[in-house]
Amino acid sequence: MVIKTIQTQPFTDQKPGTSGLRKKVSVFQKPHYLENFVQSIFDSLEGYQGQTLVLGGDGRYYNRQAIQIILKMAAANGFGRVLVGQGGILSTPATSAIIRKYDTFGGIILSASHNPGGPDRDFGIKYNISNGGPAPEKVTEAISNRSKEINSYKIFEAPDVNLDTLGEIKIGDMLVEVIDSVADYAELMQSLFDFDRIRQLVTNGQFRMCVDSLHAVTGPYAHNIFEERLGAPPGTVTNGKPLEDFGGGHPDPNLVYAHDLVEILFGNNAPDFGAASDGDGDRNMILGRQFFVTPSDSLAILAANAKLVPGYSSGLAGIARSMPTSQAPDRVAKQLGIECYETPTGWKFFGNLLDADRATLCGEESFGTGSNHIREKDGLWAVLFWLNILAVRQQSVEQIVTEHWQTYGRNYYSRHDYEQVDSDRANTLITSVRAMLPTLKGKQYGSYQVEYADDFSYTDPIDGSVSQKQGVRIGFTDGSRIVFRLSGTGTQGATLRLYLESYESDPAKQNHDPQEALAELITIADEIAQIHKLTGMDKPTVIT
Repeated sequence: MVIKTIQTQPFTDQKPGTSGLRKKVSVFQKPHYLENFVQSIFDSLEGYQGQTLVLGGDGRYYNRQAIQIILKMAAANGFGRVLVGQGGILSTPATSAIIRKYDTFGGIILSASHNPGGPDRDFGIKYNISNGGPAPEKVTEAISNRSKEINSYKIFEAPDVNLDTLGEIKIGDMLVEVIDSVADYAELMQSLFDFDRIRQLVTNGQFRMCVDSLHAVTGPYAHNIFEERLGAPPGTVTNGKPLEDFGGGHPDPNLVYAHDLVEILFGNNAPDFGAASDGDGDRNMILGRQFFVTPSDSLAILAANAKLVPGYSSGLAGIARSMPTSQAPDRVAKQLGIECYETPTGWKFFGNLLDADRATLCGEESFGTGSNHIREKDGLWAVLFWLNILAVRQQSVEQIVTEHWQTYGRNYYSRHDYEQVDSDRANTLITSVRAMLPTLKGKQYGSYQVEYADDFSYTDPIDGSVSQKQGVRIGFTDGSRIVFRLSGTGTQGATLRLYLESYESDPAKQNHDPQEALAELITIADEIAQIHKLTGMDKPTVIT
């Protein structure tokens, strides 16, 4: 086995987004493309020689091949040890948990999250730092800068590692440990939640649940936790085998893409509880019998009931939510007498707040919730949190949510996604709205008057870093909001996300369909941004 230095040239498109670098599989398969980016990660780090790296992914197409390349490059660059998930499988939250438990230098996660997988679909890679969280902007910026000037990379010429058998093997001086993908994560969950009480609920013969892993990474974790440790009946976990193309599906746990689960929960003789996770396991969707829980409401309800759960029984230091997420958690924070932080979209913005013990629970409207137990959002953690609350309160999902609305009011909320919009059209739209902002205050649109209009800017309260142009906000005098944002999680075109929110305090008016309750705001948003005209689309691709 020898270390080879391979000459290369920079690629111009390796700037990581909020969740790392995502491209089509065919792009990553170009000669030197993956290797350039991995070497750029290593070159931007300091002090990793002899240290431990965690490595794994969501099992999508090209996962195994990429892992072999990264192992050989890590050995050539001087890492002392790599912990790699069996079969190349590690969910994003499990990777964060392992980084933190074993105090490793960092980790590399191979995933394009909720994007489709397969030979013609998407692949992704991101670096997580020693706290278990996604690399902050200063690190991703350093990686990006290095990728623009890289001229060589180092790789061991060595046989591939057997990823399917637990054990140790050496590549040069570096030890590779193939570890159980599930055990450490499952033990962490057992330390946070009352498994005895949840077990009583799921085995009482009355309560029925369905957990859909969408043929993605959480299958092995869900089988182990729900069916083996908690004793739920076999078959509780569906689509539980990770597949390279996610069974041809779209591993995004929302009402559109998790349609099989939705049909079960909204069908005849529906179970009491349903949940789904995404490609890499960090997102979740919660359903009751014929009832959908918005992610914004989910975060607020978890916060309001946190003391019922052993791991959070002493209370919360604070709550953090992304700016487009509804203001429902703010109302809980106010009643609890704690801070609710509003951050840009991207889990990395929660890291400093969690590390400084300023926040305990965090969430995003994009079906992501989590806490200070790791530094990523965590789909199965959210499912267990809900089950713990259900076990203690002995009420249905719908009863818990409607009681919450009666106490705190209801934030009607919806997100409209316009996917694969021509990039020029999308940029024209957002640029036009930005240009209008100084003129909007005080304007009347139907029954709504504009109170403020801005482009969200965030100053991190811990390190003082500033993030600008994080989403266009138009707020109205009654507390309603419209938010426009271009998403960077896709691999082609642009996704325009429109967020709509309206508050209702009267319990007699809290049971309307959100699209009806928000109808006037939807019309106003189109009037302001000319969405249908500029995108060329008659309706959103996805409504949640």
